[in-house]
Amino acid sequence: MKKIGSILSALALLVFLLLGSSAFAQKKTEQINIEPPFWWIGMQNTELQLMVHEKNIGETRVQLKAEGVKLERVSAVENPNYLFLDLSVSESAKAGFFEISFLKSGKVIHTVNYELKVRKQGSALRQGFTSADAIYLLMPDRFANGDPANDNIPGMLENADRKNPDGRHGGDLEGIIQHLDYFNELGVTALWLNPVLENNMPANSYHGYAITDFYQVDPRLGGNEKYLELVEKAHKKDLKIIMDMVFNHYGTAHKWTNDLPMSDWVNQWPEFTRSNYRGGTLTDPYAAAADQDKMLRGWFDVTMADLNQRNPFVANYLIQNSIWWIEYADLNGIRMDTYPYSFKEFMQEWMQRIRTEYPDFSVVGEVWLNSGPMVAYWHDQKHNFDGFNSHLNYVMDFPLKSAISRAFNEANGWSSGVNALYESLSMDFVYGDPNTIMNFLDNHDMDRIATTLGEDIKKQKMAATFLLTVRGVPQLYYGNELGTPGVEHKGHGQMRNDFAGGWPSDSKNAFTAEGRTADENELWSHFRTLLHYRKNTPALQNGRMTHYIPEDGVYVYFRYNEDQTIMIILNNNSEEKTIKTARFAENLKGFDHGTDLLHRTWFEQLDEISIPAMDSRVIELKQNK
Repeated sequence: MKKIGSILSALALLVFLLLGSSAFAQKKTEQINIEPPFWWIGMQNTELQLMVHEKNIGETRVQLKAEGVKLERVSAVENPNYLFLDLSVSESAKAGFFEISFLKSGKVIHTVNYELKVRKQGSALRQGFTSADAIYLLMPDRFANGDPANDNIPGMLENADRKNPDGRHGGDLEGIIQHLDYFNELGVTALWLNPVLENNMPANSYHGYAITDFYQVDPRLGGNEKYLELVEKAHKKDLKIIMDMVFNHYGTAHKWTNDLPMSDWVNQWPEFTRSNYRGGTLTDPYAAAADQDKMLRGWFDVTMADLNQRNPFVANYLIQNSIWWIEYADLNGIRMDTYPYSFKEFMQEWMQRIRTEYPDFSVVGEVWLNSGPMVAYWHDQKHNFDGFNSHLNYVMDFPLKSAISRAFNEANGWSSGVNALYESLSMDFVYGDPNTIMNFLDNHDMDRIATTLGEDIKKQKMAATFLLTVRGVPQLYYGNELGTPGVEHKGHGQMRNDFAGGWPSDSKNAFTAEGRTADENELWSHFRTLLHYRKNTPALQNGRMTHYIPEDGVYVYFRYNEDQTIMIILNNNSEEKTIKTARFAENLKGFDHGTDLLHRTWFEQLDEISIPAMDSRVIELKQNK
């Protein structure tokens, strides 16, 4: 029996060594937070900076041993709870785990197994979105609730309350997955989701713009694994995924708030100071330095701490985080929130780092400024007055959006009505490449276009025609295709409506033709027709453009390449108009007939063309052989 007992004791010891010791090591690993949580071999930039967060970790000495990985520098900062480790990951580095040991008084007190992964084949050559795409913007919390079980999660500060327009409503990533076929049917090719990262704020957490963990998708949306599932399934349906990122600020419920790595991790003021939101001061030759400083260093909101990207550790953290998400989640694009609010030299470095790793990747910046020259300053170009080049390859056309809102509501005048569209587009000379501009009718921060246009379906259809035939990258906001109303002055929650049919208890299901009203189906079909046509029409995707000064409220422009010419006509009048086409001869030369996509009308001659009241034509021109 004694011998048997010894054998059992030996077995127990072996089990402990195999299981217990690894569990103990795992426990120690969990106590230390390291970001990024893992990395990849084979990156163009061999430098990697790790942020280590643990009580008094700054008082330790660090050792690591790994083939091809060298510890270049250890930076202890003013807060002893943080260390920054600069590693060099050479071409000879191997995928797998290596140990990072933290020693105090010559003894190892923490050991962490850090992982280097193998990059997905072809990762560096991934294709971003282009002007051939049509982007669909949606707010995950307001689109569809595919998994009610994650509506409320222990430890998360805000629960679902669908009765509260500014509360969480329970939409999630599973809800989006369940409706991927809807996007294919509609004809969009890319999805931009408002921020999905953890937003553990006590209120207004649904929109996602006050991030509290930069490496975790909010568990109420489904977490990291569900996000990866969404991307994989979207790609199988030829849908690209664009992640909404925020570099300017973070949510004050983030662990940093009560344990800042450094006092200048955020922009500090003697008392709370809000940004003046005047991005134009950054290019204004007469701007006071105090106004520029308040624009850049002022906080976006009381719940959003303003990050100081002039701190090199902050800069590295943010840049690596964006690269980590591209690689980890297999992204096709990034939409960067509040682009001019971060220090421009940092943003320039970020774009260079991104495009070094991913030459064909796409980033669009939210440059919410009111004129073409101010927006163009932030676009990738070499002609700025001060020599600055952001290297940002896409910008959002806020001036054109404003012109669209005016165009179909105003009387036609020298610069009003459809002349507003003409005037806005005539400023395109300030951009490096106008086809890399994102166009939109509205978004999550402004009145919905349906409300702006008085819920007039004819006006909305004309706006849709313009959006989907003009130069650049079209972006829809969920509900545009249905004429969903909503106004900002009643609260942001009023423009971020739940998509009807996204919740099991909804009495209406707008995902199906049967669940939509006649007007909704008419508008939806209009969008669908144009989106599918655009998807197969290179002249609309990246062709050249010629437009003509509007006359009598009729605006005519052409999109064309060597193989196709499309004539677009917008009649912004309450009566039918017939136009003589002689003045369009330079674009009509060689064509003698055509087909109108929208009205299924065949034109046997092009000398005169009639356009119904408040309507548009999209005519593919043909010539007799």
